[in-house]
Amino acid sequence: MMSVQDQIHQTVTGNKVVLYMKGTPTFPQCGFSSMAVQILKACGVNDFVAVNVLEDADIRQGIKEYASWPTIPQLYVNGEFVGGSDIMKEMFQNGELQTLLG
Repeated sequence: MMSVQDQIHQTVTGNKVVLYMKGTPTFPQCGFSSMAVQILKACGVNDFVAVNVLEDADIRQGIKEYASWPTIPQLYVNGEFVGGSDIMKEMFQNGELQTLLG
């Protein structure tokens, strides 16, 4: 059986864009997750893996340990941790996120 850390690693490295969030892209469960989805869509990214951390307590805690980042949402691009919604917003506003996602 795969450990939670192995499962997270496989997800973030096996997909171009991964968003660990509360809820789903069509029904976010918090404002920060909603903003993260809106930012990705504004960047033209409609095809991304969204992991609802509210569905699995082990994933919810494991992702915080994986990135050493205490909050959700968390964005990963090309296997690398980008940040949460505040970092996404700042990167979007200065064009860095669009370049990273391009």
